[in-house]
Amino acid sequence: MKTIREADIKNKVVLVRVDYNVPMDGGKITDDLRIRASLPTLEYLREAGASKIILISHMGRPEGRDKSLSLEVASKALSKMIPNVYFVADVSGPDVEEAVAKLPKGGILLLENLRFFAGEEGNDDEFIREIVDSTGAEIFVQDGFAVVHRAHASTSAIANHLPVYAGLLLEKEITNLSKVINNPEKPVLLIIGGAKVDDKKPLIDKFSKIADQIVVGGKIAADGYTGGGNIYVAEDFDEDSTGAKLDVGPLATSKIAGFITDAKTIIWNGLMGKAEDPAFATASTIVAEVMGEKTDAVTVVCGGDTTGFVENLMEDHPNLAYSLVSTGGGAALEFLSGKTLPGVEVVEQ
Repeated sequence: MKTIREADIKNKVVLVRVDYNVPMDGGKITDDLRIRASLPTLEYLREAGASKIILISHMGRPEGRDKSLSLEVASKALSKMIPNVYFVADVSGPDVEEAVAKLPKGGILLLENLRFFAGEEGNDDEFIREIVDSTGAEIFVQDGFAVVHRAHASTSAIANHLPVYAGLLLEKEITNLSKVINNPEKPVLLIIGGAKVDDKKPLIDKFSKIADQIVVGGKIAADGYTGGGNIYVAEDFDEDSTGAKLDVGPLATSKIAGFITDAKTIIWNGLMGKAEDPAFATASTIVAEVMGEKTDAVTVVCGGDTTGFVENLMEDHPNLAYSLVSTGGGAALEFLSGKTLPGVEVVEQ
C-alpha cells in the first residue's frame, strides 16, 4: 500500500477518513478505542507539516440528520487527547469553507456525520467532490479500517478526486492481519465464538486450510455446531437456572487454554459466552488472559464485542498485550476470509 510516509505532506490540506463510530450510552462515549487509534496518524501529519487536517467519519445508522448521532461528541473527546480540534455541523458548503479558512496551521477540523447524507452510502461521486471542494483538500488519507470493506463515497469514490494514501492505523491493521494469512508462524490457532455461524463460516472455511487448530465456542457451539478435521467444538458449558448454555465450561476452557499456549499465531473472533454477565465471562476472560500473556506469538483480536471485552480487561490488567486489537469487525472478518476490500483496493492502486 501507499502510506503517508510516501506522501509530500508539508503545507498540504489533508482530508482523513477516520472511524469515530464509537459506542454511546446516554449521549456519552462508552469506549473511545477508535478515537485513540487515530492519534498516531494525526500526530504524524502534524509533525510532517500538514497545513490543515480535515477529518470525516460516520456514526451509527441515522436516517437523515439525528442530533443524537452528531460527531460533535467525538470532537470533544478528541480535543482532550490532542490540541487544536474544531467541529463544524456540516460536510460541505459555506459553513465548512468558513471553518476551514479559520483553522490555524496544523489545526484539526472534524466534519459532521457523513451518514446524515445519502451520498455517503450511495458512493456518490458528486457528494464527495463537494467535500473536497469545500475543504480545499489536496491529499486523502484512508485510516478508517472498520469501513474499508464498504464501497462508500469516503472509501471508494474519493479516489476519483484525490491521491490516496493509507494512514498508520490502516497500515497496522493490514500488516498484522496479513501476517496471519500469508506464511504465518505455526502452529496457527483460530478461535471462533459469538452467535451467528453464517457470519463466521467464510472465516472457518478459509482457515481450515491455514490453521493447525480451529476452536469453536460461544452460542455457535452451544447451539450444536458440528466440526470435523482440525475443528474442536466446545464440549461442556456453564448453564443458568433454566438450563441455557451461556458460557464454555471448564473442561473445554482448559483445552482451549492449552491450544493457545502451544500456538505461535492466534486469531480470536467472538466471545466464548454471554460475557456481558460476569457470571458467564469466565471462558472469555481466560482466553484473553492466556493470549495476552504470550510474548512468543502473533496475537490478533477482532470483532466489536471481542475487542471491547479485551479493552475493558486491559484496563484492569495492564500486563496484557496483543499484536493487534483490531478496530474493524466486519472489515477484519472479510479481509481474513480473503475478500477484496474496496477501501484498501484504492490505496493499492
